Amino acid sequence: MGLAAIVALTACTQAPPGAAFNDPHEARNRRVHDFNVSFDRKVLRPVAMTIAKAPPALTDPVVAFSHNLALPGMVVNGVLQGNAGIVVTNTVRFVLNSTLGIGGLFDPASAVGLNERTTDFGETLAVWGFPEGAYSETPILGPSTQRDSVGTVVDLLLDPFNFTRPALSWRLQLPSSAAALVIQRGRFSETFDSVLYDSADSYAQTRLMYLQNRRFTAGNATSASGQDAADPYADPYADPYADPYAN
Repeated sequence: MGLAAIVALTACTQAPPGAAFNDPHEARNRRVHDFNVSFDRKVLRPVAMTIAKAPPALTDPVVAFSHNLALPGMVVNGVLQGNAGIVVTNTVRFVLNSTLGIGGLFDPASAVGLNERTTDFGETLAVWGFPEGAYSETPILGPSTQRDSVGTVVDLLLDPFNFTRPALSWRLQLPSSAAALVIQRGRFSETFDSVLYDSADSYAQTRLMYLQNRRFTAGNATSASGQDAADPYADPYADPYADPYAN
């Protein structure tokens, strides 16, 4: 299934010449976006704002634990990208944080300058030369592209924990990842609220910010692999926080 999805990416088309994005399903995406905003307003934001009142001593270990469990998958992607820096840094981080950090609850690796080298299979596909494809917004998960949607699925398949400790993945990894996302939603509530509730068109704003960020990270990934990282749609003078409908 994952291989078929990757092969299907070869048929993805990029944005028309002169366009900054490829969004052929905008009407459907906007309906999903409206659902996501409603879910955020009624469920995610209230929970996140409540948790944000908790002391960092309680929430930081949850975030650190979630990030630590994600490191083996990043190491695999580093190997697939041919990026030794990602492989070595994240491997050493995982060893240090899993031992000295008491199972990943604390982050001694960052204290000695070993910061996480974040990556995923969406970036791996970019390194391999697969096109971005059409923009999409998925329920709950939010903005994505065809390439990143395939990457999300394959990341689940590539995660070593799913092969060696599937019970650990379902009982610890997924719940801790969800909890970390809620905590981050509370910590950066002003930014989220500005985009979702203060923009003239929150859908267009979300799309703009997501695509600019992903093209930046994908460009860095391809640069590290020695490939051409030029983005034909990137505007170096664009403000990712600017309201695209402002006068």
